[in-house]
Amino acid sequence: MNRNRKGASRRQETIRPWTYAKARAALPYLASIVRSLREHRLEALRYRLAAQRLADRPGRPDRKALIAHEEALRDARQAEERFAEALAELEAIGVYCLHPVHGRALIPFVYNDQLAWFVYDLFDPEPLRFWRYHNDPIETRRPVTLAQKGTAEQTTPWA
Repeated sequence: MNRNRKGASRRQETIRPWTYAKARAALPYLASIVRSLREHRLEALRYRLAAQRLADRPGRPDRKALIAHEEALRDARQAEERFAEALAELEAIGVYCLHPVHGRALIPFVYNDQLAWFVYDLFDPEPLRFWRYHNDPIETRRPVTLAQKGTAEQTTPWA
């Protein structure tokens, strides 16, 4: 069975690897974006929950309840749009959100000629403490050592 109908091509994305030094230098900017992602996601969840609670009330809703429900849905949509904008900003610099509420993101780099990821943690006092290979289970955390930090001579030419 041909899954690629009507000449639609698969979108291929090129991942631009970072160096540890570049990732460290970008930490304030990353913290700002990841914090915004978290806030927008929590805000959207809060408004969705409020809308759900209003919809689940027993009996026929009055005018006030209908307006409150619509406002909660509108506010949730706006928060989700802000979340999408912040996510696009993060992905534009080649960083990927792992878990917005936990404040985790993945920064690509190359180690031993394999794709690997620095695990950024917004709430960790040392936000780039761990890394993982691309093929590792998502919960894998390896401590960052001098080998992953690299030196100017060890960085790849495209980084």
